[in-house]
Amino acid sequence: MKEIEITDIEGFFFGQKESEDCHTGCTVILNKDGATAGVDVRGGAPGTRETDALKSENLVDHIHGVFLAGASAFGLEVGTGVMKYLEEAGVGFDVGVTRVPIVPGAILFDLREDDQDMRPDATMGYEAAASAFHHSHLKQGNFGAGAGATVGKGKGPSFSMKGGLGYSAIQIGNVKVGAVVAVNCFGDVVNPETGQIIAGMQKKGTFLNSEEVMMDEVLEGRTNRFRGNTTIGAVVTNAIVDKPAANKLAAMSHDGLARTIRPSHTFVDGDTLFFMGSGKISCDYNSLGVMAVRAVETAVQNAVIHARSTKNFLSAKDL
Repeated sequence: MKEIEITDIEGFFFGQKESEDCHTGCTVILNKDGATAGVDVRGGAPGTRETDALKSENLVDHIHGVFLAGASAFGLEVGTGVMKYLEEAGVGFDVGVTRVPIVPGAILFDLREDDQDMRPDATMGYEAAASAFHHSHLKQGNFGAGAGATVGKGKGPSFSMKGGLGYSAIQIGNVKVGAVVAVNCFGDVVNPETGQIIAGMQKKGTFLNSEEVMMDEVLEGRTNRFRGNTTIGAVVTNAIVDKPAANKLAAMSHDGLARTIRPSHTFVDGDTLFFMGSGKISCDYNSLGVMAVRAVETAVQNAVIHARSTKNFLSAKDL
């Protein structure tokens, strides 16, 4: 197994855009020819677009992009801009009178009290899509859908830390797998090999351990905790997958979240992962799933490792 750049995975184009104040943004992953795709929504508070189209029994076999965005449900507007750009580029499902791009997406919560105007919108989605086709590139940390992300929110913002966007890609033989994840979790981010917390709930630089704090408060009845959270992402591969397999592989990929985010998939997270295959290389699905989990694990850790501190939130690198 070797590490590769995620942009080395054939058929996929990556782009992102942040708001002027860099407190929110979006990330897009495009495929001009259409990728076989699946999705698995595990969190209790999701915000998604067109995920029903990806059910194994439904008609559409390929999608042309996925978007990840901030701003809670307002961020779903990003998909309109991505669709507009793809239609202009002649990319989409041929319906005779035009081509309809199929662009599912998911959002996370990063709304702020001090500025309600800066939200990812159709214009931002259009610009992110254009940048993907012109220069496929991603930055980790405070960029794209991870610009406003935070982690460790069980006791509110004063105890939280900076989250972000991370990616990772690996190759075994001719099979390539990569993951892009915007980490905005309720829980802590941990190193799965050591169990050590990397970023999460803290007080004056000392980690409090979200799971331990929550268990101590089990009788307090606080289900609706600090605002919204959610970790969202996509796994991409050059492997050949059919639609049912893509959905199952999306489900397997969530193991990467469970290993690195504690707790994950809570009532106040909307954890959602997409899986996209460009259909180039045959391989074993079980092995492919293991590779996907490894990529997600590393992407989650990279998101907080590369994050920078802001005025209100400390980053892992500055702890």
